Amino acid sequence: MHSVIQHARRLIIKVGSSLVTNDGKGLDRIAIEKWAAQIAALRAMGKEVVLVSSGAIAEGRQRLGFDKRPTGIHELQACAAVGQMGLAQIYETSFRAYQTGTAQILLTHADLADRERYLNARSTLFTLLGFGVVPIINENDTVVTDEIKFGDNDTLGALVANLIEADALIILTDQKGLYTADPRKNPEAQFVHEARAGDAALEAMAGGAGSSLGSGGMLTKILAAKRAASSGAHTVIAWGREDNVLLRLAQGEAIGTQLISDMAPLAARKQWMADHLQTAGKVVLDAGAVLKLTQDGKSLLPIGVLDVTGEFGRGEVITCVDEAGRAIARGLSNYASADARRIRRKPSAEILNILGFVEEPELIHRDNLVLL
Repeated sequence: MHSVIQHARRLIIKVGSSLVTNDGKGLDRIAIEKWAAQIAALRAMGKEVVLVSSGAIAEGRQRLGFDKRPTGIHELQACAAVGQMGLAQIYETSFRAYQTGTAQILLTHADLADRERYLNARSTLFTLLGFGVVPIINENDTVVTDEIKFGDNDTLGALVANLIEADALIILTDQKGLYTADPRKNPEAQFVHEARAGDAALEAMAGGAGSSLGSGGMLTKILAAKRAASSGAHTVIAWGREDNVLLRLAQGEAIGTQLISDMAPLAARKQWMADHLQTAGKVVLDAGAVLKLTQDGKSLLPIGVLDVTGEFGRGEVITCVDEAGRAIARGLSNYASADARRIRRKPSAEILNILGFVEEPELIHRDNLVLL
């Protein structure tokens, strides 16, 4: 069995609180520097990496002198605010040693549920990756109470995998992977080397709560793998302190538990768009634009749009029709309907002058478009 990470180009790597903070003793500089070195090496291999890091609350807790994780919401928020400073600082310093830039992004689940904010986050992440920067993402625990009470970064890692069509999600944890039962209680427990993400039997195997440091247990990791698989990403759950774990996975070594998705990332995204039987609006394309989309596999530019009907927001799925009214494609619009009407029949170079801003040069990017 070979690791799915070997041929994955775009990776989400999630590290848990107990790893980042050395089981609550404070930020583990040595471990973080090792991950930074490995991630820099992955980038040199041509892979794009987004890091989802827990640890802000655990680090803040340590800095503020709590002997255990507080339960009060405002105390947790204070811990997150204090801890995030140290977390960002140590990542920036560690990656800079390998000539690798970093960017801090604080997200909530609400950011990824709102269509416009979803597209903004997606565009920013792609722009950062294009600059060769490693985005470091954490939940915005300081301002959102629900994420602290119910959220976890395993789920956030899966949502980010969905967001940017990652090929794989690596969840580094303080356990070797998934067993058929709790090995501490059942000597007959077998290690699960590989399974299909979303297999209902996995959830029964993964019962139990998380550590005292974090909010997620093995069950949240199984559910995150299921969510990641819905957009075509495989998941690997592995022990974060395994020597050179990221590089060995990238070299094809099977480490931890592999949970396989049945669908390729882009195919999954396009299936989701194709399933929108009703759309909020439509655009009528001229013959040239129809050919560009259907024969050349190009994006839809505003200049090829004859008319815009319906009311829709940025990021909503709209239908593309030809002049005879035949539906030829669906896709995510980079512009709301009011703005789309103003830039139709115009070259992309004129968008800034017309609207005063440019979201994207395309009305619909080809990666966000599916032919019917």
